[in-house]
Amino acid sequence: MIWPDSVRANVKTGHDREVFAVYPYRSACPSSVWAQLMSDATSEIFLAGYTNYFVWLEQPALHQTLRRKAESGCRVRFLLGDPGSETTRQREQLEDVALTVSTRIRITLENVAKLAAVGGVEARFSAPEDGPNHVSLSVFRFDQHALVTPHLARVVGHDSPMMHLRRGQDGGLFDRFTEHAEELWGHGIPV
Repeated sequence: MIWPDSVRANVKTGHDREVFAVYPYRSACPSSVWAQLMSDATSEIFLAGYTNYFVWLEQPALHQTLRRKAESGCRVRFLLGDPGSETTRQREQLEDVALTVSTRIRITLENVAKLAAVGGVEARFSAPEDGPNHVSLSVFRFDQHALVTPHLARVVGHDSPMMHLRRGQDGGLFDRFTEHAEELWGHGIPV
């Protein structure tokens, strides 16, 4: 009688079993976690943050890593917000910071352009009607792992919470978030 309660209290058995780690701030997640997930990915790297700019700053030699991944058959995708969209303008007003959302997107576009000649690297802007859905949730997928950031109203991404999910079941949290990102990608406009 005691054993099942003890097991349930210490082993994840329900819907939360895909939650590998949580961070109160995206910036609290060690850069080594990002590096390891990118290194281990063999089939899918999907960076579906609205700006994605911080990965270029935090991951040394990211161009070389992504080039190597793409050349070895890993699909590398970037889903970005449109720097000239109304959603971007509104988000800039909410955040009210010197490094604007459109500038952060342009940093990513500049870096992605350096990978343009590499097969297997793709980039899209989210469709105008999807902008509000994209700006409020970032999903970063690495094969069967995902880092997910639900963005809080008036703070920049690094101050929003983040979950590290590991796929463990059909229709679980991992699938729900990655399917959302895939839907946005499906409506996206090629960069």
